[in-house]
Amino acid sequence: MPAQISPKIISGNANQELAHAISRRMSAYRGMTVGLVDARVERFNDGEIFVEVFENVRGEDMFIIQSTSNPANDNLMELLIMCDALRRSSAARITAIIPYFGYARQDRRTKARTPITAKLVANMMVEAGIERVLTMDLHAAQIQGFFDIPVDNLYAAPIFALDVMHNFAGRLDNVTVVSPDVGGVARARELAQRIGCGLAIVDKRRSQPGVVEEMTVIGEVEGQTCIIVDDICDTAGTLCKAADLLISEGASEVHSYITHGVLSGPAVERITKSNMKSLVITDSIGATDAVKAAPNIRIVPTAPVFAQAILNIWNGTSVSSLFDTDTLHPIYEGMYANAS
Repeated sequence: MPAQISPKIISGNANQELAHAISRRMSAYRGMTVGLVDARVERFNDGEIFVEVFENVRGEDMFIIQSTSNPANDNLMELLIMCDALRRSSAARITAIIPYFGYARQDRRTKARTPITAKLVANMMVEAGIERVLTMDLHAAQIQGFFDIPVDNLYAAPIFALDVMHNFAGRLDNVTVVSPDVGGVARARELAQRIGCGLAIVDKRRSQPGVVEEMTVIGEVEGQTCIIVDDICDTAGTLCKAADLLISEGASEVHSYITHGVLSGPAVERITKSNMKSLVITDSIGATDAVKAAPNIRIVPTAPVFAQAILNIWNGTSVSSLFDTDTLHPIYEGMYANAS
């Protein structure tokens, strides 16, 4: 087996910008070039996906970077086919770097005769030959148990904490973290504890899926700068309604920190016209031109933490160390120089 002097990374078409950013970060950390493996991921005229790897990967530790975001089915198939190509090319180990894990919202049966698609997707990945998964902010923690392989779930909360402490320095005493629903309380509480501020909850009741009938605020938000925290923002309907409700309850400002900016349909327009002063998302999903142009949407990078996590996996060292804000601060050098 050849000596593995560096990990090998390969990318599908889902988020090439993030893949190149991870590559540059890894090169900086190692003091040597860590480029993307030369390959092509294309489609035949009938939509079938074809993968060809142009470099020798025999005995190599391979990392596939691919979010299974929109179009979810195409990106998922790209991931599975790339894995099969690497496995048949005798790669030593295949790790899937999935910044956004699609189908995660289908993690349980909500009514009779419905699937648990997240489990099906996990089975497909394992069967394709993936031996380890690295992802960020899974919609539900139990999805890690759907896999029969190791799953490392990174958290955006330490990155968000650095951003909040930098951008709200000197006024954290008037900041309240808000969960947009009861199910997200643990996520919101974690950020609130990291930055040392209060917590509130927006309790929403739905008359049917996708339709919010009533929303109430649990907690004191009058005169506060409210920060809504969630893992996914899709059409932004509920998020914008929550911002309106907080303003009506006396909040002075509303900002949102969302890990995965799906932002489909009318989302960008809604956010632009909403009462939110800013929406902060990560680059786990490739941003559209509309998202990049929106005046109140800001993107924070995840490449530093993913690059370090890949190197930790390759070196056999701890990934959980990246859960701490103090650990992330040095690798986000210069971005949050005033955070404390």
